[in-house]
Amino acid sequence: MAKLKLGAIEDDKPTKVTHELPASVHRDLVAYAEILAQETGQPPQDPAKLIAPMLARFMAADRSFRKARRERQRPRGGEG
Repeated sequence: MAKLKLGAIEDDKPTKVTHELPASVHRDLVAYAEILAQETGQPPQDPAKLIAPMLARFMAADRSFRKARRERQRPRGGEG
């Protein structure tokens, strides 16, 4: 069986975002949800619930983003 990059989806308080997806992306999300359910032994998730953990994983894996974010969070010289 394939080793997916996502694991079980945790239930968390959501922030609503509305966005249209291409049909091909939606089909892939549906397929991913089905495969993830088989791999984790959980019932299939609503494909829309996969988007947030996928984005979080993508951003966590982006070294340039992490570096830029750390630089933005550093205190500026001369402050406190």
